[in-house]
Amino acid sequence: MASQPAAATNLLTILDLEKLEVNLFRGLTPQTSWNRVFGGQVVGQALVAACRTIEGMLPHSLHAYFLLAGDTKAPIVYDVDRIRDGKSFSTRRVVAIQHGQAIFSMSVSFHNDEPGLDHQMTMPDVPHPDALPSDAEIRQKKILPALPEAVRRYYERDRPIELRPVDFDRYRGKRPKGDRFSIWLRTKAPLPDDQAIHRCALAYASDMNLLDTALVPHQRSVFDRSIMGASLDHALWFHRPFRADQWLLYTLDSPSMHGARGFGRGLIYTADGILVASAAQEGLLRERRTEPKPG
Repeated sequence: MASQPAAATNLLTILDLEKLEVNLFRGLTPQTSWNRVFGGQVVGQALVAACRTIEGMLPHSLHAYFLLAGDTKAPIVYDVDRIRDGKSFSTRRVVAIQHGQAIFSMSVSFHNDEPGLDHQMTMPDVPHPDALPSDAEIRQKKILPALPEAVRRYYERDRPIELRPVDFDRYRGKRPKGDRFSIWLRTKAPLPDDQAIHRCALAYASDMNLLDTALVPHQRSVFDRSIMGASLDHALWFHRPFRADQWLLYTLDSPSMHGARGFGRGLIYTADGILVASAAQEGLLRERRTEPKPG
């Protein structure tokens, strides 16, 4: 992956790892106002590291655990263990390390594409992204100014993924339409014609909104100051080829919340209704006992 101009809006810059040794890679974190590394960044970079140790196969699934919050001021070292190389399937294990400690671990399975039976669930009927307001239109139509401050800051923040929620009403305190939350997404910058890169880019984006979905049935969100949230694990399955720089619909729901752990899952479709990936995540969602002091 060639290095691109340093900008938080260019995902290739984030995914461009430095090779330190045969199975060791180093990734950098763009400087942001966040006090910890975005989980999707670690998932995406770890998948890049795994992909760089294999040829002729593409990742079809990954299963990961977030162990410690990442330090935004320190590089992350990715150590790849070549568990198995087979004719149809190969397996890699990746450990992300900072300050001598493992902060993240992930197993990745690769598969040689082969013919077989085929079916998929139908994409929900939602407005096409072209029928939804763009980032500029959201500001012009004063949608963002009417939202709570934390939500507004999130959608104004510079990021490499363009987001177009189907409905902002849940952030206005209104009851959502049904139990699902859908959002269109794509990378802001074009990506090369390399399916592995598109899968790494989607791995990065798949962490967005997934944990928040567990709060939809409670008419709450991770933007509430009374909620403390943290991702615990992450799983992603790639079903069919796609381009992450073209619109993808991420439709999310939450089958369960119990014991301060919320479970979210999502299906990811192309704009023409092809199911290309599925994601799942469990996260810690605690209610704070006291409201934090302003500032």
